[in-house]
Formats: sequence, C-alpha cells, structure tokens
Amino acid sequence: MTVFSGRVPARLALAACLALSAITLGGCSPWWRAYRIDVQQGNNLDSTALSRLKLGMTRDQVRFVLGTPLVTDVFHVDRWDYVYRRERVAGATAETRRIAVFFKADRLDLVEGEGFPEDLITRINASPEGSSPAPVAAAGVGR
Repeated sequence: MTVFSGRVPARLALAACLALSAITLGGCSPWWRAYRIDVQQGNNLDSTALSRLKLGMTRDQVRFVLGTPLVTDVFHVDRWDYVYRRERVAGATAETRRIAVFFKADRLDLVEGEGFPEDLITRINASPEGSSPAPVAAAGVGR
C-alpha cells in the first residue's frame, strides 16, 4: 500500500502549470474578447429634430425640440452647444455631430453645425424670423 507522501509528481505539476498558463493567457488573446457595446454620448440629434428649428424661436421652444444642451457657457450665455458622439466596438469614431445655436434677445438667431447636410443648416438660417415653427407638441409624445 502506497502512502501519499505530500509530494506532487513532476508531470502533474507541469500539467497543472501549463493548464493555468493557457487559461490565464487565453484572456489576452485578440480573438477572444468580451462583448462590448457601442458608446453613445451627448444629445442624439437627427435631421428631423433639426428641421423643426425656426429663427425667432424662444429658448424654451429650442430646448423642447433639441433637448437640454450639453454645453452651456457662463461667458457666452447666448450660445448653446449640442454634441453627439458614437464610438464603435473597435474604438474608431463612427460619427460626431455638433450643433451650436445662438440667441439674440432670447430668440434663436443663428444655427451652426457639423455632421449634418449643409442645405439643412442653410435652410434653417434662411427661414424668415417670426415664421410659425413646425408643430412640435406631438413629436415629444412617446420619447
């Protein structure tokens, strides 16, 4: 009858060490990655929301259409900045959109933007001041 003397045979120790190394290093492998979701930051602005803007709208109307601005500067109180950024899993920036709205006497005066069709921004800035804005009351329902 063999009594276990407390020593581990060399082959068993080597096999355990190799198995532990394979499991540990397997987590570093580039083709074994945990699932990562796309990261969205800021206000998700689309062309339909932007097309509802009209010159002459009040601050409250602009906030209702576009949401709360991401950046409000105490040194430029007449400017609101909306930024949207979406990153894909691979880390490359898929899209970045920026909108800056400017107010004069608490009324929308100018819109500047990147990541949107230029004709849309031009159409907003060319809209006659005081024209009736597109109806937005129904658009906020279900958001």
